[in-house]
Amino acid sequence: MSEPAEADRPSSQVLPHELPASLRDAGLANWIREPLDDAVDRRRRIIMPPAAAVLGTPASAYQGDLVAEAHQPDTVFMMGDNPALPKLPPQPTLKDFFLLRFRERARRHLLQSARVARENGLGEEVIMACLLHDIAIAGLLSANHGYWGAQMVRPYVDEEVAWAIEKHEALRYFPDEAVGYTYPEAYIDYFGPDYQPPDYLRREYQAARQHRWYMTSRLITVNDIYSFDPDAVVDYDEFEDVVGRNFRQPEEGLGFDGSGVAHMWRTMIWPNNFL
Repeated sequence: MSEPAEADRPSSQVLPHELPASLRDAGLANWIREPLDDAVDRRRRIIMPPAAAVLGTPASAYQGDLVAEAHQPDTVFMMGDNPALPKLPPQPTLKDFFLLRFRERARRHLLQSARVARENGLGEEVIMACLLHDIAIAGLLSANHGYWGAQMVRPYVDEEVAWAIEKHEALRYFPDEAVGYTYPEAYIDYFGPDYQPPDYLRREYQAARQHRWYMTSRLITVNDIYSFDPDAVVDYDEFEDVVGRNFRQPEEGLGFDGSGVAHMWRTMIWPNNFL
């Protein structure tokens, strides 16, 4: 079959009207996606930045401009599959989210952390917790990621694993020299030498110290800070056996099993939906 003539190929050009200067100045041009060559309906799609992403920034003032842009001809708000993202299967598994939704750096970190835990001879509860501890950062939200992550996985893992993921949010700020955990040097770089965690995290830490599963959560932090090697290659399949024994994959697929957290997984399937 011969190649189609250039004139017959679908255009990937933005529609002729110019973007409002306010959106260009705010750096929001990329929130308006021109149609990809393989898009069926050839319409531009507006991605409305979620409030959590832009509050406290100048971009939060431009919701009205984006709404106005959606009134342009052949322009709609993004709903359903974003052609720029790989499409998940109808019944997505944890592996599908790892490979098709989680950001690469975060995915590498989780896999490295789980491998370090396994090489250190730790039990499967700790390995599973390390594999999942930052999934909220990987695919949803960074702020309060321990709490988000624990909530996301609680229906599918043993409560010890979910608890450990939740409490590592606080434990990572507080050293435990008995197990070789010191305050991460990276946090001094990230937050400054004078940063102090808020009182609620101090209370969480103090309560977690007295809990029977303290060490499960503490071992997440121990196997966490050494797991950012950019040259290390870890394949998800290395942990298929651990996941199979420790993660209750719903038959309907994550996001469609009617659980109280299904909406969080659907948000990662369609992260750019307007509503």
